[in-house]
Amino acid sequence: MTTREEASALVLRMQECFNTRQFDQAADLFTPDFLNHPLGATGFEAGKEAWRQVVAQFPAMRVLADDILIDGDKVAVRSSVEGMAAQGSDIRPMLIEIFRIDNGRLAETWGITEGPDPRR
Repeated sequence: MTTREEASALVLRMQECFNTRQFDQAADLFTPDFLNHPLGATGFEAGKEAWRQVVAQFPAMRVLADDILIDGDKVAVRSSVEGMAAQGSDIRPMLIEIFRIDNGRLAETWGITEGPDPRR
């Protein structure tokens, strides 16, 4: 059983790996059969490739947890996204993710992004 503190630390560690571009170090945070619903993919490699693509397009991008809510084996995170505001706008995108944790590792995720599309 993962404690609330461990669940919160796990999500923050994942964000730290993303923000510092230490993608390979994040692999141990995920189960081998990690299910990424937004990507429609299984395994950490698909997510790692998505991370690489987004930072190639937005090199200054960082994700910062604003709220972390934990209920049983689920963790909901509302995060601010820095470094990818739309031109002429101070409004930053927001990321909402829900993770399922299994035996201290991220096993499944759902997510949505809200806010201006910086590509426009």
